[in-house]
Amino acid sequence: MIHNHTHNPAEKHPGFLSAIREATEFMSRVFFLPAKNFVVPVALAAGILTGCTSRFEIYNTNPNQVTKDQMDAYNYLVGAKIVSLQGLVIPIQEHQYQYQESLSGSPYGGYIASYQKWAQRWETYNPDNQWRATPFKDVITNLYAPYRGVLNDAPDDPVAVAFADLFRVAVMHRLTDNYGPIPYSNVLETEEAVVTYDSQQEVYTQMFAELDGVIEAFTANRDIPAAQWSAYDRVYYGDINKWIKYANSLRLRMATRLRYVDEALYKEQAAKAIAGGLILTNEDNAYYHTTDNRVAVINSWGDHRVAADIICYMNGYNDPRREKMFEKNLMPLVVSDTSPVGPEEDRKYVGARVGFNSSEASDFQYNYSNWKVVSSDPILWMNAAEVNFLLAEYELMANHDAAAAKNYYETGIRLSFEERGASGAEDYIKDSESIPEIYADPLGEYTMTKVMSECTIAWDDAADDESRLEKIITQKWIANFPLGNEAWAEYRRTGYPKLMPAPHNLGPYNIDLNHHARRLPYPVEEYEQNNANVNAAIAMIGQENSLNGSSGDSMASRVWWDVKPYSEIK
Repeated sequence: MIHNHTHNPAEKHPGFLSAIREATEFMSRVFFLPAKNFVVPVALAAGILTGCTSRFEIYNTNPNQVTKDQMDAYNYLVGAKIVSLQGLVIPIQEHQYQYQESLSGSPYGGYIASYQKWAQRWETYNPDNQWRATPFKDVITNLYAPYRGVLNDAPDDPVAVAFADLFRVAVMHRLTDNYGPIPYSNVLETEEAVVTYDSQQEVYTQMFAELDGVIEAFTANRDIPAAQWSAYDRVYYGDINKWIKYANSLRLRMATRLRYVDEALYKEQAAKAIAGGLILTNEDNAYYHTTDNRVAVINSWGDHRVAADIICYMNGYNDPRREKMFEKNLMPLVVSDTSPVGPEEDRKYVGARVGFNSSEASDFQYNYSNWKVVSSDPILWMNAAEVNFLLAEYELMANHDAAAAKNYYETGIRLSFEERGASGAEDYIKDSESIPEIYADPLGEYTMTKVMSECTIAWDDAADDESRLEKIITQKWIANFPLGNEAWAEYRRTGYPKLMPAPHNLGPYNIDLNHHARRLPYPVEEYEQNNANVNAAIAMIGQENSLNGSSGDSMASRVWWDVKPYSEIK
């Protein structure tokens, strides 16, 4: 459930106390002292986790509630901020995750559907003001306090600065992909609420330059002992060589986003990423490791179920990864009072239609599949399967080497099976017959009458490039679950995988229900506090994508790189 914002962080974040416990345990591990000695760092954690404040006012606020001398005594001043920044790449706090992933990117990407308990939500294109504010405001305010702290406290430490810059890019590229123009280049220049925006093209240009600096710094320091950063690194535990691969892989992901809007830049940046070294095996996957994955808590609320789109693809493909990723539903439509959970033979993998807007909560919770996740599961940032699919697209569309593309495509599938611990990859790769199933809603309210796509799995040497691109993106989409914002971005960029039409538009935007929302609208607070600049940003949307007639702060407007004509989607 989403709770109203309060001034008490423990009330605002039901996971707050568990986060404090994790921070305290972290301190005791780092400094080999009893957890009870760390009252001061717990206060720090409270300061870091409190994020729902006024928009830009904390850009220059010290997130620490203790003195520099106190923090230096623990060697914690910079390390704590690195930990905080890592926790924002994919939000580890449950309500931030819910707002930024489960309720927006994941539904639009065909991964997760929510129950209609909220009258105003992203899935029906009528989010209320709080929903509009959080994915924008909280991302920015939560990021810049620790980011500025690293730059201020460790300006002469190239690795610390490289980490901070890398995590800013990792966080903010998601923000610009969701909105288009955002405040970026001059956020650190001002303490005022009035902040100018950069066009999305300018944001990408600066991010690529920042990745150059990150990789240069990491490369110059690639031989430092992992122990120097292991206590503050929840992903690679101080292995700088793996961070180089992640930074290059992130560059490749971002470069691929630009293939339709700036092919020359796409090729340039992709080639640079490939030359620098990538995540190519599951041993190098980027996962944030935690003992308290709060998505498990979100699952227990009953607000979400797996979307019908991904379940229909995987059911139609008889995909062995299903049992590793999803739970079967809990009951058939009709059960006896003495048997609230249906018999095993009646349970199945079945998803809920995104935009679901009827029925009782119990029907929603019992009739649709949930995502398998436990508190000890790590949180995915990027995997080798995705990188291989990115390379498959690069070979197919940039190098026109279909044989190399096929190799990367099939390798991506194998790596995904390996990552999930599933068997049967070779038979799956050879399947040239199976297609996604037609959706049959167990409640009978949102049943489809036709298949979403006739895309098969096996590589077809006789197919055209567009058909083969659909295979690449579809398999990348399955392998990338649960990265909802990435799924939504790639769906907008390519038109794949083909998703079910949205069933409802309850909002004011002129949404094409066959192609879904194309961006998120800016928060109301921007109009109240930063009016001239947000209106300049809205003008940029029209200027950057005039070919598609995009204009206005609308969910129907298209961001800079979203230029592929719908008519070209097969």
